[in-house]
Amino acid sequence: MPWIQLRINTTSDLAESISEQLEESGAVSVTFQDTFDNPVFEPLPGETKLWGNTDVVGLYDAETDIDELKSILNLEQYSYKIEQLEDKDWEREWMDNFHPMQFGKRLWICPSWREIPDPNAVNVMLDPGLAFGTGTHPTTALCLTWLDSLDLNNKIVIDYGCGSGILAIAALKLGAARVIGIDIDPQAIQASHDNAERNKVSEKIELYLAKDIPNNLQADVVVANILAGPLKELKPQISKLVKPSGELGLSGILANQSQSVCEAYQTEFVLDPVIEQDEWCRITGKKL
Repeated sequence: MPWIQLRINTTSDLAESISEQLEESGAVSVTFQDTFDNPVFEPLPGETKLWGNTDVVGLYDAETDIDELKSILNLEQYSYKIEQLEDKDWEREWMDNFHPMQFGKRLWICPSWREIPDPNAVNVMLDPGLAFGTGTHPTTALCLTWLDSLDLNNKIVIDYGCGSGILAIAALKLGAARVIGIDIDPQAIQASHDNAERNKVSEKIELYLAKDIPNNLQADVVVANILAGPLKELKPQISKLVKPSGELGLSGILANQSQSVCEAYQTEFVLDPVIEQDEWCRITGKKL
């Protein structure tokens, strides 16, 4: 059925209370959108991070009385827009947005409902899900391209902050003998396990919550695609996981944060030039 969408422009201070009003007035869903498309990074634990100028968007049944809604919400006090949304097969439209993607020379990430472009390539089958990581984000793309550039044959690889398991599974398909995925979120561990089974590599992957990492664990290659703050805080733990002369790849870092992350790791690693993509970057290096 068609829908009515109400978009109210407000501030981050008022967004939560307006959201509650929309829900009480019968909205079937309420979302927050950044008015100026400015990204916000690294919210504190438990914090709902909102933008300085925020649009609160409510979705209503098409039979909703617009005049009554305006009266209930006292909309004249806001800058707002009401529009009709046509009925669509939203699941199909969502699926149509995902296509196979190539990273480096050999590696493809393919959703299950698409035809594999090159059966002879290294193909990872991965569907978008609850855990972060489908290859669409620049940080994931930077890590996948880096992994594709390495000789991983018979190597041990650690994916620190494994999310969906995309980097761990890619490493296995690129020839790694063993991969260890680590995350703080049990949901990520489950997603990584499920995706490894889907790609028939579950027997070669080990998954641990960060608090359960085995003692003396080390790898030839460690990749950590998280955020700049945690990367700096976890520098002792992450560095310890890399064997002498082993390779390290870090991402989840904004370009303007790269210097501080490099400074944290340069005492133990010979770092390569920073690689940037769409305001994000990747830092790689070899352990001394």
